Amino acid sequence: MAVLWTMVPKLEYDHNMYQDGEDGRFLRFVYSSLLLHEAPVLEKFSLKLGQKSGAIDIGACVKPAINRCVRQLNIEIDTYTETPGILPRSLYTGCRMLVTLTLQNAVFLDVSSSVSFPSLKTLTLLSMKYPGDEFFCKLLSGCPVLEDLFVRQCQGDNLAVLVFRVPSLKVLGVRKPSSEVYHQGLMIDAPSLEFLDIVDYTNGFCVIENSMPKIAEAHLDMTCSHTQQLLGSLTSVVQLSLCLTTSMDADFDGTIFSQLEQLKLCTCDAVWMDLLMRLLKASPKLRFIVLEQRHCTETEDSLPCWNEPSHVPECLLSSLEYFDWRQYGGRKEEKEVATFILRNSARLGWATFYPKSTDPTENLQMLMELSMSPRSSSICKLQFHGNYNPV
Repeated sequence: MAVLWTMVPKLEYDHNMYQDGEDGRFLRFVYSSLLLHEAPVLEKFSLKLGQKSGAIDIGACVKPAINRCVRQLNIEIDTYTETPGILPRSLYTGCRMLVTLTLQNAVFLDVSSSVSFPSLKTLTLLSMKYPGDEFFCKLLSGCPVLEDLFVRQCQGDNLAVLVFRVPSLKVLGVRKPSSEVYHQGLMIDAPSLEFLDIVDYTNGFCVIENSMPKIAEAHLDMTCSHTQQLLGSLTSVVQLSLCLTTSMDADFDGTIFSQLEQLKLCTCDAVWMDLLMRLLKASPKLRFIVLEQRHCTETEDSLPCWNEPSHVPECLLSSLEYFDWRQYGGRKEEKEVATFILRNSARLGWATFYPKSTDPTENLQMLMELSMSPRSSSICKLQFHGNYNPV
C-alpha cells in the first residue's frame, strides 16, 4: 500500500522553509520525494528556489509533473540566485494539460520546434530571460486559448519590442523597467481584451494593431509617446485610470468614450488639466472622478495653465455624481478647476477633497474658499478630509 503522501495531487517545494543553511538537504529532499511520488495526475507543482539553493536540475524536477499531466505549474527563483534557472525544452511541448503557468527569474532556451500549450489559460512571466523577440512571439502563438497574461520585464531580458498577438486574450498586464531606456515599445493585437493594465516609463511607443471592442477597464501609467492612438482604442471602457506624461494633439478631440463612468486621473504631469477637460468633453456618461497625484513632480512650484472651456461638458450637466480630489493643494489653478466642476455639475452628490498640506490653518482656508464657491447641485455635500466635518 502506497504511503498516503505519495498520492497527494499537489506538490509544493519552498527553499525558504530551510533556514538552517543545509542547501544539499533541500535538494536531496526534492529529488527523493519526486522519485517516490506515485499520483497519476498532478493538479499543482510548485518549486521556489532561494538565494542559496545551489545548482538544481529544473528539468529533473519538472519531468514528473509533465508526465502526470500537471494543471498548475509554478517555478520561482530568487532574483539574487547566482546559478541561472534554465528551463527544460520539454516544458514547451509536453504540458498539454497545463492550465496555469507562473515563471520567475528563469531562462528560456531557444527551440527549433513549435511551442505548444494547448490548454494554457493563465500565463505569468516575471523577470524572465528570452532568446529574443521571435521566441516571445512563438511562445504566445503556442497558447491558442490563453486568456490572462501578465509580463514583468527586467534588464537584460533580450527583448526589444513586446508583441502581444493573442486573439483569445481577455486580461493583459505589463510592467516595463524604468532604470534604462532601451525597450522600444509594445504592440497589441487582442480583439477579445477586456482588461488592460500597463506601467511603462521607458519613453517607447505603444501600437494597437486592431480594435478592442470588448475592453471595459484600463489602467495606464506611461511615459510613452503618441498615446492618442492607444486612448482611441479604449472607447468602450467603463473604468479608466490614467497617468500620462504626454500632450494630446487635435486628433484626440474626435474620440468619444461613450461608456465611461469612472475616471481616475493622476495630476503629477503638467498636461493633466488639458487632458481632464478633453476627457470630460469626450465622456457623456461619466459619473465618478478621482484626481490624485500618485508620483512626485520634478518641480513642485510649477503648475499647468488653466483655461476654462467655453462650453460645459455634457457629463457635468447630466451625469457626474461623485468627485474626489486627493493631494489637493489649493493653488490658483487647482481652485479654478475645482470651482468650475462644483459650479457646473448639476447632479453632483458628493465632492471630497484630501488636502496635501498638513497645516491646519492652511487647510481651513482652503475649506472656506471651496465652501463659498457656487454649486449647481442643490444636494451636493462638500467634504474636506482631515479634522473637519462635512459642510
